[in-house]
Amino acid sequence: MSEQRAFVGLGSNLRSPERQILLAFDELAVLPGSRLVGRSSLYKTAPIGYVDQPDFVNAVAEVWTQLSADMLLDALLGIERRHGRIREIPNGPRTLDLDVLLFGDQEISGERLQVPHPRAHERAFVLHPLVEVAPDVEIPGRGLARDWLSQCADQPISRIAEESTLRRALGTFVELT
Repeated sequence: MSEQRAFVGLGSNLRSPERQILLAFDELAVLPGSRLVGRSSLYKTAPIGYVDQPDFVNAVAEVWTQLSADMLLDALLGIERRHGRIREIPNGPRTLDLDVLLFGDQEISGERLQVPHPRAHERAFVLHPLVEVAPDVEIPGRGLARDWLSQCADQPISRIAEESTLRRALGTFVELT
């Protein structure tokens, strides 16, 4: 299979969310047949939908991969499991959430996977880090991601400490328990 440009959304609001995201970046960097070529800053965002939970830390990774979209999803689900992800409440608290946001210019509509992510164009926590990593990226069927930012201007989002500062504060390559 030829290499595809994919974007992965990362989110966490449990068990040291910044650390969860940084460790997930490290794990994305070593996915078989893949290269991590871009990573956004980390952003603090309020929960949407189920709001009785801590704020989230979100980010986006750009990956070039030889994996199919389904294989990439399986790899992401494996990373989530290693981080202790339990799916109890829809849109509820989580140690780590990894979503395939975009996979090349493909539009995929299956039971397990929908690409582009169906609400990516409506979420500040997706759009801000996505546009940071790839300012000219297009969401298939929607147009330029940056053109959707104004539609979610009412969603609070703030960039948090630089990654190098966070890594020094949290330590790196810590084994998950």
